[in-house]
Amino acid sequence: MPALPWTAPHPAPPNAPVVVMASRFEVRTLGDVPGFLRKSLAAWRQVKRAPGAYGASLVAQPFRRTFHTLSAWRDLDALHAYARTEPHRGIMRDLRPAMRASTFTFWEATAEDLPVAWDEARRRLDEQAAADAAGGP
Repeated sequence: MPALPWTAPHPAPPNAPVVVMASRFEVRTLGDVPGFLRKSLAAWRQVKRAPGAYGASLVAQPFRRTFHTLSAWRDLDALHAYARTEPHRGIMRDLRPAMRASTFTFWEATAEDLPVAWDEARRRLDEQAAADAAGGP
């Protein structure tokens, strides 16, 4: 399973609150995988420069057509600013036709919780996917 390990471009101050986001993306076909992976790497490079980014990781499961991200941010404003900035904004637009399913989950943690364990992120993603399927929050 190809992975980009946790990278902390801007370490969080001690005891600081952080916002964590985990996501799971599934593309429609195996033919969509190379483009998604290429664009994911561009977004990865952007995260490393993004103000308020405390850390990020990416796991790709290309033969399952699935990609997972995990990131920690100073606050939701920093995360939203990253998402609205190029190249991420254009990547979201360009990849929309290739997407089969997406799940996002957010939670609060502290700097001492970083890096977040992938087991925790996957558990929260599974819970969110079940809530989304049931029509919940």
